[in-house]
Amino acid sequence: MERKPWISRILIVLISGILMVYACMNISLPKGPRPRMVTKINRILLTKGAETFLTGFSYVENGGGESLKDWVAATAMELIPLGTYIEGKAGSHTDVEDRETYQMILASQANDENMVDENGKLVTKDGQEEEVAQTMGPQIDTSMEKLMNYEYLLGNFYTVDSNTMADPELLNAEKLLGKNMKLDGSKGPKVLIYHTHSQEGFIDSVPGDPGTTILGMGTYLTELLNDTYGIETIHHEGVYDLVDGKLDRSMAYELAEPQIQKILAENPSIEVVIDLHRDGVAEGTHLAAEIKGKPTAQIMFFNGLSRTKANGNIAYLPNPYIEDNLAFSLQLQIAAANKYPGFTRHIYLRGYRYNMHFKPKTLLIEAGAQTNTVEEMRNAMEILAETLNTVLVE
Repeated sequence: MERKPWISRILIVLISGILMVYACMNISLPKGPRPRMVTKINRILLTKGAETFLTGFSYVENGGGESLKDWVAATAMELIPLGTYIEGKAGSHTDVEDRETYQMILASQANDENMVDENGKLVTKDGQEEEVAQTMGPQIDTSMEKLMNYEYLLGNFYTVDSNTMADPELLNAEKLLGKNMKLDGSKGPKVLIYHTHSQEGFIDSVPGDPGTTILGMGTYLTELLNDTYGIETIHHEGVYDLVDGKLDRSMAYELAEPQIQKILAENPSIEVVIDLHRDGVAEGTHLAAEIKGKPTAQIMFFNGLSRTKANGNIAYLPNPYIEDNLAFSLQLQIAAANKYPGFTRHIYLRGYRYNMHFKPKTLLIEAGAQTNTVEEMRNAMEILAETLNTVLVE
């Protein structure tokens, strides 16, 4: 943080005034031994006067020069050391507060899970409930005429957290659907799949078998994208929610970031980053639909907006790709709604960042929940892979 120049200016004016008062007082001093402080100031004034008006001689004699401005500032700081202390500490408390707030935000987003009760309503942290609208039922009208109506778009495709801001400028369907999300066709890996929360399992997961957890779903989705659709995909199985062998999500997003950034740096061809999660719901809630005659877990695209109603934009968690993130999730939502109505829940908008700043085409997906079966989850990965291919390739 930069030091604030106004402190120096005030002290320069102050010390200059003190020196002027001293000069006036010194004229009337009686003859005889002068106080030590007066003698010292006289010596300083004579020396600095020589340096100011006889710069060349002073430079040769002392091996260097100094401007009057620098001298006054330095003298002010010497005679009033409080100024130096204040300048040195000016940003200290703010830095500490910023760091503490940053850690609090990271912990909040890392521990975030969407709890839905048996009536299908989202239970927030403060105990209040919000309706979680589903896309089950008749096929939704996705014509641009309809989608350009903000209330229609919001009501049929989004759930907005009560602490989060959304507006027509942010959710402009024409702008979001007009963005090109196709892969560029170059060689190399195109998709990276990883898991901030790697320990999430399902109702019939086998203890000790990661293939029956969210990690296994990531592996299956990777195989589908690689083998069925020819989209070169990497699956990163790093674990970020275990600390000393115990479940701890408080720093999961922060711990994951360096490794994900490293993978992206080593594979610059990657265009899509997917953080695949499993949601957490009330035990009586079953997020599933029948698709292609098979029981299939529903999925939800999740967008972090890096801004809240209370504080506006969160400077600690900048994301230059918010609009692209929103475009990607909406295009996938529309593609799924057109072909497989009932597969996706509404896109969920929340205030933090959730590491969605890695790439323009970054997704956080909540696939199913702990009440879904492994079979339902695998069926969901098949529909998700097809939907990704629709938006990215077709």
